[in-house]
Amino acid sequence: MNWLDRVPFAYLRNFEAAGRTGAFADAADELHLSPSAVSHSVRRLEEVIGQKLFRRSAREVELTREGAVLLEYVQRAMEEMRRGFALLGSDETMPLRLHTAPSFAAQWLLPRLGRFVKAHPQVDLRFTVSADYARFENGDLDLDIVYGEPPPSPYETVPLVVEGLAPLCNPELADGIQRPEDLLNHTLIQCDAQRFQWKGWFELNNLAPPVHYGLRFDRSSLAIAAAADGLGVVLESTLLADRELRNGSLVRPLSNVTRELQYIGHYLMYPKRLHYHYALETFKGWLLSELGLENPDSTSKPSAPAE
Repeated sequence: MNWLDRVPFAYLRNFEAAGRTGAFADAADELHLSPSAVSHSVRRLEEVIGQKLFRRSAREVELTREGAVLLEYVQRAMEEMRRGFALLGSDETMPLRLHTAPSFAAQWLLPRLGRFVKAHPQVDLRFTVSADYARFENGDLDLDIVYGEPPPSPYETVPLVVEGLAPLCNPELADGIQRPEDLLNHTLIQCDAQRFQWKGWFELNNLAPPVHYGLRFDRSSLAIAAAADGLGVVLESTLLADRELRNGSLVRPLSNVTRELQYIGHYLMYPKRLHYHYALETFKGWLLSELGLENPDSTSKPSAPAE
């Protein structure tokens, strides 16, 4: 059942004020209504949805568990409406709030971001970075670039490019690595956050994996930097190490004699909408183009903001 068809907005506004202030009288003062009018609308809301939202006493009201859950979502919705009305009345464009996996941001995105900013100066980008998945239900984010296949969700999920994992090291170390067995004479660097580890690479190449690894990191960016500094050989994504491979600080010493582990490491996620704003569609199209991917048809075509 669609409760929004049966619940007047005034009921939700009065409920939000009462839940936030903890008193019908305080909510009434804020809304310029009588306490009885607020109490009546809240009671009607409870009748319509069939849930008790408050425990009432002589001077104050306390949210029930159901009331607290509903209040959280009503407040998010009202904040989104306030943001929308504020944008209508100002020259400010809607910002694109992007969350990314840390190493993807540092290794792949930032070296290319200048091209996007130069091509689309009207897009206001706001970044947050962490290893956690974005919580879109909070209404704080628009897009998320995650590492690892995400669990089933109601969000749109776009697999990004196939990545190859290969042994990488600086050119000086590469001179002494002609055969896969030569790796055992060097410090092997491992990223614990990586989906596949050295053990899987050795098994793919029909070799017994070593039992000791000299360096372990929890971020690919750190593992790549350590290898570029000559601390050992890292098994890493050639996508994330693309900058270092291009500038020659890292090379692939066994590219012609071994097999790479290949998998889809990163995914783009965003909430499903009937219409997507210009900044989201623009950044998504740019991202997929930079990765050499086709932009799948969106549910709505973006229109550029007015000059």
